[in-house]
Amino acid sequence: MEKEKILKKHGNEDTLRNGFSKDGPNSGTSWKEWKQKRKEEYKKWKAEKILKKVEKEKAIQSDKQKQDDSANKLQKHQNFTISIAVPGSILDNAQSPELKTYLAGQIARAAAVFRVNEVVVFSETDLENLNDEELKLKLNKKHHGCVQLVKILQFLECPQYLRKYYFPIQKDLEYAGLLNPLDLPHHLRVEDECKYREGIVLNKPVREGKGSFLYIGLKKTAIIDKILEPNVRVTVKLDENQSSKKHFKGKAVSPSAPTKMDNIYWGYNVRLAKGLNAVFSESPYKGGYDLTIGTSDTGKNVDTVKIPKFR
Repeated sequence: MEKEKILKKHGNEDTLRNGFSKDGPNSGTSWKEWKQKRKEEYKKWKAEKILKKVEKEKAIQSDKQKQDDSANKLQKHQNFTISIAVPGSILDNAQSPELKTYLAGQIARAAAVFRVNEVVVFSETDLENLNDEELKLKLNKKHHGCVQLVKILQFLECPQYLRKYYFPIQKDLEYAGLLNPLDLPHHLRVEDECKYREGIVLNKPVREGKGSFLYIGLKKTAIIDKILEPNVRVTVKLDENQSSKKHFKGKAVSPSAPTKMDNIYWGYNVRLAKGLNAVFSESPYKGGYDLTIGTSDTGKNVDTVKIPKFR
């Protein structure tokens, strides 16, 4: 009676026998043949898995090789600089201090992503004819957006361990700490290793024949080959062999040296221009800018424009 109930609920005896395995042997197939078949399927699956793993590793190596080739090509041919000019009045359109800070942060992030070397903030009202006192008053009142944009851009570009030395607590940077860090290559942590570092010259007495002491974000200070004024920001190239246990030894180099020598993007410079004309007339580069591109709603499509050669 009990058997009849079970068969009624679950089917015949063959169904019950094969129900112990999802892929159990069909009728007419012995357990030995079924096991042999399963073993062959497992071997085939394992071989396919190994093959996929090998192909994946080859693809990763190929992508890495392409990236290395691209970096080498960039290192050989990137002998140019990129500058962008932004009007300071762009912050005046923001409705709150938080949005102003966020907008400036987006500009800084775009500059970092596209490896921009210089960000120029200019006033749309020409202030070149004003003297220093009038200019100071004008910028503080009517053109405060220019000053605030410059400060936020400089704050985000500066390594975190140097910010306390160059940016005291101030109203313009009230919400700058809420922005996501740019995480630029020179924003190094204590555990990060790099032969270049940004540092600040310390106000310490220097021995005769020795250079200045620098704080470079590590537990030990660094000594360079030059005597510089205190509180100056310096790019340092550390020596490969560090024999001293008290200090790191290095040399003061140009801020553009990491980019030119090792293709390491080393941040951007920020310049405040009194007007649009000053953007070009006060260029820090010898000979000025040789290629200028303007943006406009009525301009040509960038995809159809052929960019001429430049230095």
